[in-house]
Amino acid sequence: MSRAFVFPGQGAQAIGMGMELAATWPVAQAVFDEVDEALGEKLSVLIREGDIAELTLTQNAQPALMATSIAAVRVLEAEGFPLKGTADFVAGHSLGEYSALCAAGSLSLTDTARLLRVRGVAMQEAVPVGVGAMAALLGLDFATASEVAAEAAQGEVCQAANDNDPAQVVVSGHKAAVERAVEIAKARGAKRAILLPVSAPFHCALMQPAAARMAEALAGVVISDPVVPLVANVRAEAVTEASKITDLLVAQVTGSVRWRESVLWMERAGVTEYWEVGAGKALAGMIRRIQKEAVVKPVGTPADVAALKG
Repeated sequence: MSRAFVFPGQGAQAIGMGMELAATWPVAQAVFDEVDEALGEKLSVLIREGDIAELTLTQNAQPALMATSIAAVRVLEAEGFPLKGTADFVAGHSLGEYSALCAAGSLSLTDTARLLRVRGVAMQEAVPVGVGAMAALLGLDFATASEVAAEAAQGEVCQAANDNDPAQVVVSGHKAAVERAVEIAKARGAKRAILLPVSAPFHCALMQPAAARMAEALAGVVISDPVVPLVANVRAEAVTEASKITDLLVAQVTGSVRWRESVLWMERAGVTEYWEVGAGKALAGMIRRIQKEAVVKPVGTPADVAALKG
């Protein structure tokens, strides 16, 4: 049996995430402490007892979700499930790709936290609030959703941003264009087409200023070969060389998250079991809609870890 560790993206955040792990395992608490130190602030206090609206701010949600995922990875290691030897691949949804790279030893925890803070701020500042939007088109395949986005653009930016599963594609771009896409999608037979409560239009050409800032930030960090292959968002196939990772992370800011294709690639590579490492269970639903026979196990609480140990 082949297994992949997968790491969630924005939207999975919740107050209290990872805190049971931190209270039970010192190695998990150490992750939150190191992230606090890297950022020069008590992000862990916001995670433990803060306001969900503040935690949901992109600049906070990104490092917080990564910290929760890496805390779970450290617990797995402590309990006899090291990444290398337990998983054959890692993959992450959008910011989860950074969690995957940290878990696989490509990036240090301190560098990952700082990169995600830069990424969150840069993505937020790339487009003034209210100028961009994102919408989920449910019940349309990727090809149809891409056609809808192209038709809706009318000289503005409107792109298929997240190919999440066979019936869920997210489009991103200028607000008016995305609103047009919602109406066109309904006319094309979408079950639902809804604007998403996000603060910026991620994974589209409007994010180019953020991509430039990430290229600058990544140039200043050491990136190592991952100990297991990364199935990259923008390529939807495995990558093993550190030399390619910077370009992929820069491209990811404006490029589509090819999650459906990534899971199909892992299925062809023999993966039958996925461990969703970190907060929430959003990826489990997507994976099961892509790969019907897949087993998906959450790894976010002490109870989850106990279940893995049988």
